[in-house]
Amino acid sequence: MVDATGQFTAADFARLEATALAAGPIAMLDELAAALAAARRWHALFDLRLVQARLAAGLSLATTAPPDDLAAQAALDERSLVACREVGQGLLDDGEVAAAWMYLRAAMPVEEMAKQLASLAARALPAGGAAGALPPFDDKASRLVDELLGVALWEAVDPALGIEIMLRSQGTCAAITAFEQAVSRLPARRQEPAARRLVAHLHGEVVRGLAVDLTAHGCDTAPAVAAATPLVSLLELAGELADALPLYVDISHLQSVLRIARVCTDEFAVRQAWELAAYACRLPPGVTYPGEPPFENLGEASRLFFGATLGIDGAAAIRFFRRAAAGADLEVAGTLPGDTLVLLLARAGRPAEALHAAVAHPRSGVSPSLMQTGGQLPSLIELAAASGEWDLLLDACRRHGDALTFAAALAASRGS
Repeated sequence: MVDATGQFTAADFARLEATALAAGPIAMLDELAAALAAARRWHALFDLRLVQARLAAGLSLATTAPPDDLAAQAALDERSLVACREVGQGLLDDGEVAAAWMYLRAAMPVEEMAKQLASLAARALPAGGAAGALPPFDDKASRLVDELLGVALWEAVDPALGIEIMLRSQGTCAAITAFEQAVSRLPARRQEPAARRLVAHLHGEVVRGLAVDLTAHGCDTAPAVAAATPLVSLLELAGELADALPLYVDISHLQSVLRIARVCTDEFAVRQAWELAAYACRLPPGVTYPGEPPFENLGEASRLFFGATLGIDGAAAIRFFRRAAAGADLEVAGTLPGDTLVLLLARAGRPAEALHAAVAHPRSGVSPSLMQTGGQLPSLIELAAASGEWDLLLDACRRHGDALTFAAALAASRGS
């Protein structure tokens, strides 16, 4: 059934009619469904599955109105989801990623969809290669890459894969812009894999730049050394050549990635970010531009922030960010100085101090509730539970008239 162009012939219609007469309409619809699937006419198959679903639920085909009976509606919804899964998978297998997602967004867990996108990308993209250096594709392959990017990144199915495709296809600048536009609005746990990818990418660029520079200064083994040596050790080796190092990456890329990297909690990524900050500290004066408080000197502040998370110079880092939070003008600096101190204390395993800092610099000027912390910050109730400082939080709620957090904290403290 169905000719080479995917169209039904007069003989096909006659066969469907004969099946309906001999075996009934349900058998005829099954026969048509098999033909549509074989011809990979997925959209038509979906429409047919909805017809079959209405028949199975005992509903009339003379109307598309939803049923009044809740049980019939539930049966219809269940069969519709099965149809979404079947048709979406067929489209995905054919490389029709955008069309597949129309069906699968309702029928496939995001984690499973992400695995399938990664598998498609592994087949579609050549291994290795520099940023922005994908070879030319034919129209079909180019469309596949665009659709993978659209669903992975802009539909937030797999932001890290989306950033990887951006790096490979359009380069570092475009990938950072895409992160800011599409990924930074997601919860911190969903931002982190994409942030790790950017950190690793820029870290690799700096390492390669240092290897080239060391080779130029007579270190013949620099490429091999660079591959096996931490960046901070390479920086020490390069320090014998000059106090200030040249720019191996675009300074705006370096400063953007250091800012993005604050979402990372994975030790390996945090160490790479700390090494990038150490490199930023070795750049000539005047090359970098000021960041937002408390990261005006982005290299040094980032070195302290990431180092403290790793257990390096923790006391100095906390003193620095505590001073910055105490001296911050909320109207000018916003909540970032106070938030950074809370985040650093929490990550350093000091939840009681983090809670004290949080209630000392409440976000009530921004939010009606102390509980509504933003972005990467742990909630005040999490900090109270980790520290046992329930009375501190309850007293802060009374002072600020925050009945919502008070009630939630009281309930949580009684259950802990």
